[in-house]
Amino acid sequence: MFKVNFSQKQTLGFAFLGFLVLSGCASSGASSESDAVAASDSAKPGWVDSPYSVYPESQYVAASSSGIDRNDAEKKALAALVAVFGQSVQADLRMISRYSEAVKNGVVQVSSENTEVQNAIKTSSEMESLIGAEIRDVWEDRRTYYAAAVLDREKASSLYTDMIASNQRIISDLTSMSDPEKYSLDGYSRYRLAGTIADVNRVYANVLTIVGKSSSVNPGNLKKGDDYRLEAANIAKAIPVAIQIDNDRADRIKSAFAGALAEQGFRTGGNNSRYVLRVKVNLNAAEYPNQSNKFTRYVIDANFVDTAENSVLFPFNINGREGHLTQTEAENRAVAAAEKAIAAQYPSLLADYLANLLPKK
Repeated sequence: MFKVNFSQKQTLGFAFLGFLVLSGCASSGASSESDAVAASDSAKPGWVDSPYSVYPESQYVAASSSGIDRNDAEKKALAALVAVFGQSVQADLRMISRYSEAVKNGVVQVSSENTEVQNAIKTSSEMESLIGAEIRDVWEDRRTYYAAAVLDREKASSLYTDMIASNQRIISDLTSMSDPEKYSLDGYSRYRLAGTIADVNRVYANVLTIVGKSSSVNPGNLKKGDDYRLEAANIAKAIPVAIQIDNDRADRIKSAFAGALAEQGFRTGGNNSRYVLRVKVNLNAAEYPNQSNKFTRYVIDANFVDTAENSVLFPFNINGREGHLTQTEAENRAVAAAEKAIAAQYPSLLADYLANLLPKK
């Protein structure tokens, strides 16, 4: 059973894992909308055209933008702030989804007295800016709103350094296990998740580089996510998957599934394999009114089973019909169609399942 529990400081690192996006939140310099939005007849603030005229570049990363309403202006300002950092700090949406799923499923448990951290996790799907970013000013002029978004360099440096350190400890926890634990699909999923965290850490390191403040983090010491994914692939190669099949014809369906498993790095065979692909093949003659051809319906049910847990991990089903002048040839065509469908569908569906596989609670 794998769970992650954190102290408050560690929480900051993993609570925001995968989220390069964090709604920067309400302006720290405004207690209400009326305070934050200047009257339309007041002089235009300097930050509208030049954010650094108000927020010194030595202390802040800043950007401004306009919108049709306050919310629109703030979103655009936060997006403009992200753009300052370039593509190197754009989070992959699959990373965010994977981490969100881990939190939702209780695989990653975050405990903290910090209510802001708890709220950040609950509202993660709505986050739209860099961690630590905030809206500092909003101004309205003739129904056009302007907003200034800033990131305090000193605070960001401290925050991102702490998050990287915490995430490194989490990676260590994920990848520390015995060989029997490692060479299982749970071990595989741990290394995949470790790869996601490593990807995010390298992006955090890029933020630190652009922030430009001193930090104890050396980006060169951070492993790439691909390093962990490569080890996950090695784990898959070491896991034999037995194929048990009923009513196969000349092992044609078995060969189709074996090829699909091989595409995902698994080897097939073994008499005492923990993982078994159990397949049922049903071929039935079918007659249709006003049809001179003979038809055969095929139904293929395949369940990827973990025998240790006695559970179906990944179910798969295809069905269809094929016809010909003779029943024998109709059956041949049905088997050929099933082979083709397995080759076309099973590898990608299994890959999606494995990509979203999470460590057990």
